[in-house]
Amino acid sequence: MAKKKKTEINRADDELSVNAHISGAGEVVNQNIIDTLEVNYMPYAMSVIMSRAIPEIDGFKPSHRKLLYTMYKMGLLNGGTIKSANIVGRTMQLNPHGDAAIYETMIRLARGNESLLHPYVESKGNFGKSYSKNMQYAASRYTEAKLAPIAAELFKDIDKDTVDFVPNYDNTMEEPTLFPVTFPSVLVNANMGIAVGMASNICSFNLGEICNTTIALIKDDEADVTETLKAPDFIGGGQIIYDEKLMREIYRTGRGSFKIRAKYNYDKSNNCIDIYEIPATTTSEAIIDKIIELAKGGKVKEISDIRDETDKKGLKITIDLKRGTDPDKLMKKLFKATPLEDSFGCNFNVLIAGTPRVLGVRELLLEWIAFRTECVNRRVYFDLQKAKDKLHLLEGLQKILLDIDKAIKIIRSTDEESEVVPNLMIGFGIDKIQAEYVAEIKLRHLNREYILKRTADIEQLRKDIEDMEDILSSKSRVKKIIVNELKEVADKYDKPRRTEIIYSEEIEDDGEEIEEIPDYPVNLFFTKEGYFKKITPLSLRMSGEHKLKEGDSIVTSLETTNSAELLFFTNKWQVYKSRAADFDDTKASALGDFVGSKLLMDEGETAVSMACLKEYKGYMLFFFQNGKVAKIDMNAYDTKQNRKKLIKAYSDKSPLVAAIYAEEDKEFVIRSSAGRYLLFNSGAISPKTTKDSQGVSVMTLKKGHRVEEVTEYNEGRFAKAARYRTKNLPGAGAVLSTEDQGEQLTLI
Repeated sequence: MAKKKKTEINRADDELSVNAHISGAGEVVNQNIIDTLEVNYMPYAMSVIMSRAIPEIDGFKPSHRKLLYTMYKMGLLNGGTIKSANIVGRTMQLNPHGDAAIYETMIRLARGNESLLHPYVESKGNFGKSYSKNMQYAASRYTEAKLAPIAAELFKDIDKDTVDFVPNYDNTMEEPTLFPVTFPSVLVNANMGIAVGMASNICSFNLGEICNTTIALIKDDEADVTETLKAPDFIGGGQIIYDEKLMREIYRTGRGSFKIRAKYNYDKSNNCIDIYEIPATTTSEAIIDKIIELAKGGKVKEISDIRDETDKKGLKITIDLKRGTDPDKLMKKLFKATPLEDSFGCNFNVLIAGTPRVLGVRELLLEWIAFRTECVNRRVYFDLQKAKDKLHLLEGLQKILLDIDKAIKIIRSTDEESEVVPNLMIGFGIDKIQAEYVAEIKLRHLNREYILKRTADIEQLRKDIEDMEDILSSKSRVKKIIVNELKEVADKYDKPRRTEIIYSEEIEDDGEEIEEIPDYPVNLFFTKEGYFKKITPLSLRMSGEHKLKEGDSIVTSLETTNSAELLFFTNKWQVYKSRAADFDDTKASALGDFVGSKLLMDEGETAVSMACLKEYKGYMLFFFQNGKVAKIDMNAYDTKQNRKKLIKAYSDKSPLVAAIYAEEDKEFVIRSSAGRYLLFNSGAISPKTTKDSQGVSVMTLKKGHRVEEVTEYNEGRFAKAARYRTKNLPGAGAVLSTEDQGEQLTLI
């Protein structure tokens, strides 16, 4: 032990010694906050905007591009799938942000996840589902992937200098800054990103419609895009509520929102609704949770059950209906109150030449056309240079054809190898490059037939070069190439629309509104005999004394609102759940509602305590005659089903003295039949999740005595509160001191 302590002291001395040699270590320096922002924050913000969150004109973020390019270099455009873990590992050569982030990027790009209208990755195994947060993807060691056929359009001519390449993070290889994609992928697949101080949210459009719209803009940059681009299209289907004015505004500015709703069928034989397509902005769990909440709140009474029946065939949410329910009328109510109808907020923010810009559809497509024009020009120029180089070599070879014997004689008569090329240059009047080419020809190819075959391409090469030079000088020809490529892409990969278009004026708005609970201030009163009154503040001010049954008294009174949840605990160890809104407003002069009758309690059962809450947070504290206290977390009383009654609401091992709801830990005064008082803080005991927990001993009682009363402690009630507290539980408490032997108020 002493040796360990000595080692720690030595280590501390070493650290002090190191710190002593660090310049400015431990020094407090005043720094201008503007300097801090410029030096520390702005580089981070720019990095997130430029290199992480905002897509570029090719439709990809850097993380997407690094992954797809790695797969391309691995040869995954052809052949079978390989393990995802292998792909993730290789991608780390370009993306140093860790395997989890890379794999999540692959998940979203994969066909199995159903995030993209045209996925770029073919998947094998469990890749999760975008429409469900609970359907998680399998680990990368279990799944397999390869590039989808449409991914070939991303890399077409990428090796022909169509785009710039830059070194990777450790300068060991190069990666493209953009993909020379042959179609406007930036609008074909949905893309979302949150940067610093800005965000991007681009919806997906039908591939065929986008290609046709782009062609129309190439031919006439003033063309009306709404004529060819009907509306967004999503992999999950659903129905877009089309508002022409709204859609035109989105197309013009790149900002705005439109509504999309789910699709459903009514199964008459089983009297249920099957929802099979939902908005891309939500999940099946969010929809189910919201419908359950409405049913529990009594706002939707036509539903008997709801369940998720999603399987390998696809998404399916089933809603069982009560007899006599009109399914269409119910769905109209649910569209208004749940994510079954949701809004997609558009923010077409794209990096253009390193600058984030929010563009409308026309401007975005024109930017893509300009980008693609540059790619085509660079490709043609690359092919032109290659053709010129080849022509130059063949022209040299053609000169050799005039006298092959002379070429052989020059080579044979040259004493030194280094003189072969210069001698050929002199002998035939060719340059060094041509001479090098001739000198490298194999001996077997030094025949007339071989040379004639090679030089036969000269005329075609000259025509090709002339044609390519004409393309580079003609904008119309470049446009024609782009148009033809777009037509080819549309013919190969176009799919029918998934999302149906319905017009807002055609939607009949005859569905009932979800009944909203009027929320206003109320005063609640609960009596010892189980009567309940709900009185508005105005009525209470104008009222006289409360009317009560003989021998009855008010044990709970509080101020809340009409939407409050009520829990009534009974003498049969059960709890009945209700709301303040379920009771009618009354007056102080009225007797009130007998809770047992109102809530249809069992025979001989009556409410003995009431808890009022807005949310199921905090604790229920049950004080028993045997001196024990049970602290139950309120989550134990929150049920997913709309259950009005819960059995075993508290322990039946000892008679209940008080049941008190506390949002947070408080101090209580416990009085025993022996006249002893114990000041107790509920934070001293741990909460339980089992409702009928017997609790823990808090007050020790002598034989024949019991706990008689529990009240909430108010500061100043005791002259010396410490007299009644105890360091350890359980405690015996203390009898009242002379100063405290006054009138003791009791509020249960």
